[in-house]
Amino acid sequence: MSIRLWRAGLPGLAIMLVPFNQGVAHEIVGNRFFPATLGIDDPGVNDELSFPTVDSFKTGDDPPVRQRDISGEFSKRITEDFAISLGSTYTFLRPTDPMAMSANGFQNFETTFKYRVYKNPEHEFVISVGVSVEWGGTGSQSVGADPFNTYTPTIYFGKGLGDLPDTLSWIRPVAVTGQVGYAIPGRNSTTTFSVDPDSGDVGADTEFQPRVLNWGGTIQYSMPYLKSAVIDLGLPEFINHLIPLVEATLQTPVANTLTSGTQTTGTINPGVIWVGNTFQFAIEALIPINRQSGTNVGVIAQLHFYLDDIDPRGIGKPIFGGPVQPASPFARN
Repeated sequence: MSIRLWRAGLPGLAIMLVPFNQGVAHEIVGNRFFPATLGIDDPGVNDELSFPTVDSFKTGDDPPVRQRDISGEFSKRITEDFAISLGSTYTFLRPTDPMAMSANGFQNFETTFKYRVYKNPEHEFVISVGVSVEWGGTGSQSVGADPFNTYTPTIYFGKGLGDLPDTLSWIRPVAVTGQVGYAIPGRNSTTTFSVDPDSGDVGADTEFQPRVLNWGGTIQYSMPYLKSAVIDLGLPEFINHLIPLVEATLQTPVANTLTSGTQTTGTINPGVIWVGNTFQFAIEALIPINRQSGTNVGVIAQLHFYLDDIDPRGIGKPIFGGPVQPASPFARN
């Protein structure tokens, strides 16, 4: 599952777009294990629990705001190829301006419906489609939660390089994943009225809600794959459980942009994942791509549980259907 940091940095909208599906998943396709990543969702569907996911960064507002989030997400397979995820985030806002007020509260509740369309074990390729719904009015407007729904249809994909020839065996542990989503607000604009205390005149301020292209990807190098499918170098077991990676999480307003502008914002997130048989731990830096995306390097970390490995015949089993292939990266070793 990934925490959605799209909200951080859109001019005039920092903290107003709730993170994209804080959805994370893990997936096995052939010999390839796609771990749960933090910035974008991976292309698989599984039974899993991400809790907690924590982050800290300064927004692109002027003056900037220190934002800290604690979130969780539960994903449940209905069938082997279809899952529903439920997620929520609690946000703490601490302005750097000592005269400004702090705020705490929940972001809007989010639900993601995801279907795995195709996977090819031989070429370590998988693609899924989904729709995320941010339920307006379920969070606190004091931390930027919108009073209207936002709908985000999304395509997810993953490709491992394990089908490369022997001459390129050292590149086989590399995998790339990506997603492209289109966030559609349930309201085109929001108008705020104010009264001048001196004249008594009523003024109106209209903010247009942009439609935003949420896009990103990862490049990852799997040490478990190197050991199990390429060569065992006799490295310490701790190293054999690591997946170094770099993520990019980007967002570009593409329609209804009169008040938001069209500048792309986002972060580049180098980090590492340690994977076990039933859980993983990940930590990444959050490096803003420009001033509008943030004012310092932040951090995000997550503890993620593989419910389909912890209890494959109970909570980790699809509601319709029997137990399926475990998602542990070491299940085949």
